[in-house]
Amino acid sequence: MVKAVYAGTFDPPTLGHLDVIRRGTELFDSLDVVIAVNQEKSPMLSLDVRKNLLSGEMERLKLGRATVSSWDGLIVDYCRHVGATVLLRGVRSAQDYAAEFEMASLNKQLYANADTVILLADIKYFLVSSSVVKEIIKLDGDVSRMVSPAVEAALKHVAALDKVDL
Repeated sequence: MVKAVYAGTFDPPTLGHLDVIRRGTELFDSLDVVIAVNQEKSPMLSLDVRKNLLSGEMERLKLGRATVSSWDGLIVDYCRHVGATVLLRGVRSAQDYAAEFEMASLNKQLYANADTVILLADIKYFLVSSSVVKEIIKLDGDVSRMVSPAVEAALKHVAALDKVDL
């Protein structure tokens, strides 16, 4: 049985993320979608909201072989903890690939039992990133082709609260 881990901050989870998750469930026996807690980032959505959104979307898409969790530490330590042998990554560009190549090399040194598998993003998600989605939503733009309706609603809610606080 091949257990894979797909980690990220998922702030917010995009349709590109969901595409990688869907494809990962087709490739591996089980897939842990891990929301990595990154102390260097200030997420727009809380950890609980991101967990709920990802879980809801995976349920809606009937991705039963995938589960959502969070981890505050090295992702290779999570892999070791759950017995995962694959780190799944998605890339949209040559720059993404370069960064993922370096990370895969480092992760292999830290945990030799796990290999990184890289999926190329579907062409319709090449320009979709969490950073772009957050920027567009803050400027009242349309992100409906980049995120699910539930994620869009959560983002609009948080953006409206931020504007009230100004």
